[in-house]
Formats: sequence, C-alpha cells, structure tokens
Amino acid sequence: MNLRQLAAKGVVWSIFQKWGREAITFLTFIALSRMLDPIAFGLVALASAFTAFIEIFLDQGFSAAIVQRADLEPEHLDTAFWISTLTGILLAVAGVAVSGLVASFYNEPNLAPVLMWLSIGFVFVALSSTQAAILQRKLAFKSLAARSLTATIVGGIVGVGMAIAGFGVWSLVGMNLARGFAGLIVLWQASDWRPGFHVSKRHYKELFSFGVSVAGSNVLKVFVRRSDDFLIGYFLGPVMLGYYTIGYRLLLAIIRLVTGIINAVAFPTFSRLQHNPKRMRSTFYKVTQYISLIALPVFIGLAVIAPELVPAVFGEQWIPSVPVMQILALIGIIQSMLLLNGSVMRATGKPSWQFGIMLLNTAVTVIAFMLVVRWGIVAVAASFVIVGYLLAPVSYFAMNKLIQLDFRTFVKQFITPLTASLLMVVVIFALKYTLRDQGLHLYVQLAIYLVAGAITYLLVVGLTARSLSWQVLELVGLAFPRVNQYIRIRGEH
Repeated sequence: MNLRQLAAKGVVWSIFQKWGREAITFLTFIALSRMLDPIAFGLVALASAFTAFIEIFLDQGFSAAIVQRADLEPEHLDTAFWISTLTGILLAVAGVAVSGLVASFYNEPNLAPVLMWLSIGFVFVALSSTQAAILQRKLAFKSLAARSLTATIVGGIVGVGMAIAGFGVWSLVGMNLARGFAGLIVLWQASDWRPGFHVSKRHYKELFSFGVSVAGSNVLKVFVRRSDDFLIGYFLGPVMLGYYTIGYRLLLAIIRLVTGIINAVAFPTFSRLQHNPKRMRSTFYKVTQYISLIALPVFIGLAVIAPELVPAVFGEQWIPSVPVMQILALIGIIQSMLLLNGSVMRATGKPSWQFGIMLLNTAVTVIAFMLVVRWGIVAVAASFVIVGYLLAPVSYFAMNKLIQLDFRTFVKQFITPLTASLLMVVVIFALKYTLRDQGLHLYVQLAIYLVAGAITYLLVVGLTARSLSWQVLELVGLAFPRVNQYIRIRGEH
C-alpha cells in the first residue's frame, strides 16, 4: 500500500474517530448543560485551564519525536515511556499539593477538590502517550479510533449518570476521569508494544532535542487557549466563565474535528516527504484546499446561525453565549487557512520555528486579553480574533521560506469554498428575513437554515469546481477500493 493510500485511510479513520468522538461528546455536553448550572462549568473550566497547561510537560514532545524520527530504536520508546510515567506521577502529586493554593488565588474554595481529582488524569495521560505515538507513526488510525470512541462513550455514560443522580459538578469530574481510564485500557489492548527497561541518556537527548520545541509550542498553544479562562475566572468570576465556555465549546469541537483529523495524518505523512520538497509543496496545496472546503462553510455558517443554535441546543439560559460564539467563529477561518503550517515545520525538522511563532502569538494575545478582560467576555473574544488575523502573515512567511510557496497559488485554494460560503450566507439571511414572522418553532427554523445552507454550498461547489469535487471523491475512493472503482467508471463516462 503506497503512502497516498495509507494517508487516505488514515484520514477516513481519523474522521471516524474525531467526528464520532465529538458527536458523542457534544451530545453529552448538551445533556449536561441542561442539568448543570453555569458555575459547575466555570469551576471545571478553571481547573482544566490549570491541568491542561501542566499536562503538556508530561510528554516533553516525545510523541512528536517518535513519529518524526527516521531511525527509531527500542531504547527511544523505553526512555520516552518511563520518563513520561515518572513525570505523570510527580505532576499528579504536585497537582494535589497545590490545589488549595490555586483555589485561594481565585477565592473559590470549591475549586480545590475538583482540581485534586482531575490531577489523577496526569497518570492516565502519561501511560498512554508513547503507545499512541507508536500507532500514529504506523498510521494505525483504526486502533486509535476504537480507543477514542470507547473512552468517550464510557465517559459520557458516567457523566450523564452522575448528573441524573444529582452529583452536580462532580459529574464533569467523573466524566473526565472515566474517559481517561477507559482510553488507557483500550489503547494497551490495541498495541502490541510493551516497555522494556532500556532507558538511555543518549536516547533521551535525541528525543528531547527535537521534542523540546514541540513541547514549547504546545505549552504556548495551551497558554493562549487557557489564558482567557484564567483571566475571565479571576476578573469576572466562574459564572461568566461558564457563559464563555459554552460560547467557545462548539467552536472548539469544530476546530478539533478539522485540525485533529488533518494534523493527525498530515504530520506523519509530511515527515515521510521531508526530503522531497516539491512533492511536499504539492501535497500542501491540495490538502489546504480540502481543509477549506470543510472549514470555511462551517465557521462562516456557525457565525450566522448562532442566535438560533445556542438556545435550541443548550437552552434559553445560555443566550449570553451567542455573541461570543459568533465572534470566535471568525478565528476558525484563519486557523483553518494556516492549519498545516505547524505540521510542515515539525516534519522538516524546524519545530523551533513553530515555537518562535507561538511565542510571539502568545505574548501579543495574552497582553490583549489583559487589556480588555474588564470589558467582558465579548471583548475578550474580539481581541482573540483581531490578534489572530494580525499575526497570520508571520506564519505564512515562515512557510514560504521552508517550501517556497507561491502566494497566488495559495490564495487560489480558498476562492471556491469562500464564494460558495458567501452565497450560502445570502440564502440563510434571506430565509431568516422571510420566516421571521411565520411563528415557526426554533428547531424547525434551524433545520431549514442548515439544510438550505448545505444544499446551496454543495450546489455552488459542484457547479463551479467539478474537477475539485471528483478529486475529493477520488480521495475517498483510495480508502475504499470499491468506491474508487465506481468513481473511475463514472469518471470515464
């Protein structure tokens, strides 16, 4: 099986994994949002902001180094596993020890026990990271999909069950712990690798020399993502953070669907092309266009239908989250355009470039958050979007230096999906104007907008870019030979 077929199968299984997981997670989240109050989500968001930042130090970039290395030895795996495990145990103990201090900082006594229990998850992550990296290196996304879906289902059952039983905020804590433990069990069953005891200082240095920049970039990425939670929680309180979390939750789910699917496959694929820049550049253009076909209509459409979507899905009590969702949807557009940049930088042995860009982004974003947080959650969301667009050219220029991009060719990838998305918006707004006084139920309105928008978008793409449509179908066919045979027959006619 060639690399293109492996990548295509990887995309399909990654879609199955990410979309299935996000669908289950989102349905669970909807159920919990109707049973729990904003302060419960705010407390867990505060605790998660702390644990997500600390969790980055568990891996130290070893997973990326394992995927990227051409000459991987057993000592690399043993060293990565045991150092990650020891680090996970130490961080879990540290999380329990400092939970009281973190709660005191936010003047939220109820935060301490939540943080203590969530810190146990560090051990689950540590025991999983090396196994997951091995499967990703092999492009074994079917096994990763099974692990992810099983863990999400188990976590959802535990979370909803605890919420029905009246456990409140502990429903969210139990969901996270159950998901981590279930994922760990399934992952070890799926992998045939078992750690030995050949820990080597030389192999540690080889992994760390590559992984330190990746880990640094991940730390900064999490810091940017969670710094708004820190500041909103500190200055505005857990209730406003709860509203912000709901406004951001759907956007994050969509970003993970797009970025998680593509990056999971793009990094190992680009790593195999690191010595063939011409082929890497061609692949970069094609995949960028495939991403834009999905991302642009989704993010633009989300901004348009948010006023109906939030109350219909989460309930009327979450209406203050609507403007946050609308504004933050705009950041998804630029992030999708730059999605592959980090994977290319790491695959070509330049993780330090990604780290430098993230450092700049982090500094400017956090300063912007600090300047505007007192004006509320909408101001925080707007500052995030503005900074993202202002700094986007830096990432593009770095990519241009690495693989010599042509600006016109790059921009061309977005013309078709952007045009179709804008026409989709016109149709949705026309329907909103037409139906506003018809007395239709909110769910009916939302369904009409979604169906009409999707049909409009697909028709425009199909009529204006037929060759692109067949390329997408051919890509799907690579993962499913019977489908590919049908596509070829249809293409010949």
